[in-house]
Amino acid sequence: MNPQEVFCPNQECPASGQTGKGNIGIHSLKDRRYKCKVCGRTFRETQGTLFHGLKTNRLIVTKVLTLLAYGCPLAAIVKAFGIDERTVRAWVQRAGVHCEAAHVHLVMAQPIDLVHVQADEIKVKLQGCSVWMALALMVPTRLWLGGVVRKQRDLTLIQQLFAPLRTLAQCQPLLVCVDGFRSYVKVIQKTFRSPLPRNGQGGRRKWVAWPNIVIAQVIKTRLVRGLDLSQRIVQGSAEQVAELLTRSQGGTQINTAYIERLNATFRQRLAPLARRTRCLAQKTQTLTAGMWLVGTFYNFCTPHESLRKMQVEQDNVERTPAMAAGLTNHVWTPQELFALRIPPPRWSPPKARGRPSNATRRLVQEWCSASTG
Repeated sequence: MNPQEVFCPNQECPASGQTGKGNIGIHSLKDRRYKCKVCGRTFRETQGTLFHGLKTNRLIVTKVLTLLAYGCPLAAIVKAFGIDERTVRAWVQRAGVHCEAAHVHLVMAQPIDLVHVQADEIKVKLQGCSVWMALALMVPTRLWLGGVVRKQRDLTLIQQLFAPLRTLAQCQPLLVCVDGFRSYVKVIQKTFRSPLPRNGQGGRRKWVAWPNIVIAQVIKTRLVRGLDLSQRIVQGSAEQVAELLTRSQGGTQINTAYIERLNATFRQRLAPLARRTRCLAQKTQTLTAGMWLVGTFYNFCTPHESLRKMQVEQDNVERTPAMAAGLTNHVWTPQELFALRIPPPRWSPPKARGRPSNATRRLVQEWCSASTG
């Protein structure tokens, strides 16, 4: 047990989510519990991880979730391990919540020069209905940027997919390649823009579009003789497209090949996405949890062959998309991913009118001392 690597999980504590501040001590070695010296709360070693509150052995939980993340059907898991189906489903939901939080904490922590992004949707058949899963990919690093599951393939689906990318992307030249769905152009143009300062003027704030945002589409038309593909540039110039394709090593012409490969990976590793399968998901929440589990495994635990070839000076070095994006320096194990502690939001002094109470003043003083170390 190392108190320097642990943070206080109490969201009402001024030292919440901070490590190495000297406010954490060992409360019980037998029960493996820590104690925060600021708020006085005690908590278990597994607080903030996927294993918190589980009575099953960690190794069994890790093996089950790893098999599910690589496409093993639920019925095979139940038969092999003798675990109730409802228990496995509960683990999947827990893993989905944990992996989504890990994605936000690690991938969305700081802006990235995306250079080239591709997005696409997958139609998924559930029991009694069909839903749409939209995914986005950063081409230079093969990093999965996130996904959304909705019942309708509409404007809201695309808005929810690109909303996090506005925070993640840097205001740099960016090429976005999508299919012919008309909602993409409107959402991309509305997403990548910034508000202008008010300068003492009232009314609605004015927004200005980011420069050098290039939008390209690959339009697919089904004909009797087969599938006809055509490319068009909706926004930007052919010179900008060629330059960004060269920078990202994303081919020589407009394409959506990389997001199509990611779709194939998801269909292979997420059992409900396989074509003509009997392992249909019953609820949208189950499909969403599986999406976050597979996507996070893809980013941090799965070495990518093309990323090894892109680094000539580091031949035969396995690299994951997270390593290529500079988010980590090694290939993560499933145990390391599930044992990751997700810090809670930082505590901030309340905004209230009038004179603050003595308790609030004490909390503010502790927060200042904890923040400065």
